Amino acid sequence: MLKVLVLFILFIPYLSGDDKVEVYATKMDTKDNVVKAYGEVIVVYKESHLSAQRAVYDRNSGELELFGNIRATQGSDIKLLGDYAKLNIANKERTFKPFYMSEQTSNVWLSGSKSYAKDDNIEITSGVMSGCNPSNPLWKMEFTSSEYNTNTMWLSLYNARLYIYDIPVFYTPYFGYSLDTTRRTGVLPPIFGYSNNEGFYYEQSLFIAEQNWWDLELKPQIRNQRGSGIYSTFRFVDSKVSKGSLVTGYFKEKENYFLENNLANETHYGFNFNYDNSDFINEWFSAKLKGQSGIYVDINDMNDVEYINLSTSDTTLTSTATQVISRINIFYNNDTDYFGAYFKYYKDLTQESNEKTIQNLPSFQYHSYLSTLLKEHLLYNLDVKTNNYSRSVGKSAIQTDINIPITLQASLFDEYINISYKSYLYAQHTGFKGEEEIPTSDEYNNGLYARNSHSLSVSSQLTRAYDKFTHVVDFGSQYIVGGTETRDGYYEDQKDYCSQNIHKSEDICEFYNISDIEENLNLFFSQYVYSDDGQQIIYHRLSQNISYEDANGGVGELENELEYKITDSINFYNNMFYNYNERDVSKNFNKMSFHGYGFNIALSHMYKNSFLPGATKTNYMTSSLKYDYNKHYSYNFRYDYDLQEDYKKSMEIGFLYKKRCWDFGLRYVENNRPILDQNGVSDSIYDRYIYLTIALKPIMSSDNRSSDFVYRIPDSSEGN
Repeated sequence: MLKVLVLFILFIPYLSGDDKVEVYATKMDTKDNVVKAYGEVIVVYKESHLSAQRAVYDRNSGELELFGNIRATQGSDIKLLGDYAKLNIANKERTFKPFYMSEQTSNVWLSGSKSYAKDDNIEITSGVMSGCNPSNPLWKMEFTSSEYNTNTMWLSLYNARLYIYDIPVFYTPYFGYSLDTTRRTGVLPPIFGYSNNEGFYYEQSLFIAEQNWWDLELKPQIRNQRGSGIYSTFRFVDSKVSKGSLVTGYFKEKENYFLENNLANETHYGFNFNYDNSDFINEWFSAKLKGQSGIYVDINDMNDVEYINLSTSDTTLTSTATQVISRINIFYNNDTDYFGAYFKYYKDLTQESNEKTIQNLPSFQYHSYLSTLLKEHLLYNLDVKTNNYSRSVGKSAIQTDINIPITLQASLFDEYINISYKSYLYAQHTGFKGEEEIPTSDEYNNGLYARNSHSLSVSSQLTRAYDKFTHVVDFGSQYIVGGTETRDGYYEDQKDYCSQNIHKSEDICEFYNISDIEENLNLFFSQYVYSDDGQQIIYHRLSQNISYEDANGGVGELENELEYKITDSINFYNNMFYNYNERDVSKNFNKMSFHGYGFNIALSHMYKNSFLPGATKTNYMTSSLKYDYNKHYSYNFRYDYDLQEDYKKSMEIGFLYKKRCWDFGLRYVENNRPILDQNGVSDSIYDRYIYLTIALKPIMSSDNRSSDFVYRIPDSSEGN
């Protein structure tokens, strides 16, 4: 112990400040200006700790040399190995021969014949990199030279050759990769694919993040038999309360593909702008308003649906609705009032022109929150909303709605019975503008409609606790009756015609949205069962409407809703409507799910029938299954089928095998996606794909499917 202390004292005078080196050893010799240490030598330099069999320190040159079984740690994540190391303290240089480094956070190791380091940079000569077991790595990258920055954790390999076991599969003159999750500029892993119809698919993303508040992702793609294009995503955070993104894309079809597939457009382009600010009034105008303000922007535009289909190699990840909505929502809210302005623009992707589509630009709303009088026995509020419905071709209108509900409530018999009376005051005014597409004799006179209606509710809620669960029952009735009403202009002219369901879709009835208040009685019953730890086991609700009107008198649809947590793993949900007049179910949705023992299963079915002439039924089934056999193997299956139209919407089956340093998977996918042809007719294409996943971790990931190789199976219609 005395020798160790003496050696430590001898080294200190020749080192100063932050460059201080502490050396510990069990034996030492000193001759001239050279100090030799033997035995278990330990060196502490800044955040590095080194151990070796012997060490030599030259006081003249300031160089410290280490020999034999060198082990080093730098910080908490980097470990180094070698047989020879030299530290030049004055020049802050370090040399290892041979060199081995293990980065613990990313599980990546590097091995080279020699390394030279100065400050935060390490240069490695002729080596290997991998994320697998060093003794027999499944994959590795050999390189002629490499650079690694211990501060930014960015690794650059030059003349890199990728090997699967000992088989060379890929070469690149440069490969850069970050060993941490910090956003930085770089090239992302490429995506490959092949389609008999579209040819070879290649997408290479470039990620640019030069500043903390924004980043840009460029995704050029090539489909060698179809065409090429580029998509980009720009993301930004402009304040603590706001963020946004801009997605753009452009794709140019090759002439042969365009003509053979009878597409509507030879080029496909579009954009999406999204922005969210949760306190824009105070931030933009330096105000100090109490309450909350917000602005939400979601603007979309594209020339056809192929812009969406071409945005990714996996069409199952895209949403291809026939209508695209752009919106801007602005609001200010405090304890008593709410002010809102909404802008909605609709684009029908099944139509060549959007000039006949009704837009809502803008809509204004004022809402006065619930106020009370008479010790909270009297409640009232106000809601006013104005909609500007406009379009280039056809009639437009400005429509204003006013709602004033007034409630008188009380509890009786020690709160066993709750009663309430509510009066609804409602008015709507419509002012028309523009001309009909084809002049008609229909009357579009400005109109005013006003009415009041009444409801009386009686209800009760009972709760009882048992040993292992608690039962809550809520039941009651609500009687609704219309009061007086007045109407003129449009509402008087079209009262009899537009109130009939068969005319709802006609032009003259587009703005007639008045529903008569029928005298009716609504009976409702609900019950809850909670476990002793507060978890909901059963939720059950029944609702029955009884109408007393002569024209449509009778019993309305019976609604039954049930959610039952059968076990900790099994859950069942049902929502059903029964129509007595049709003696049939008008809506029935069922979903059963199971989670446990490695399984995650969901099965659902939706049936809906409005019983209106010409209306299409909805009869749709979805199912999914995922099974994690163990930590390595997982299997998945998905099947969606339209029972009404008798066609398969989508299907997927596959597996994924995961290891520490690599994943391998195979998926077969079928997907029905919409297109627009040259005649402006909406059509669909049924795609069949095989996805091969090979993820070399950590430089690739199977979670975001960037490691997928895609092969599109030719359809019989393609002549194959």
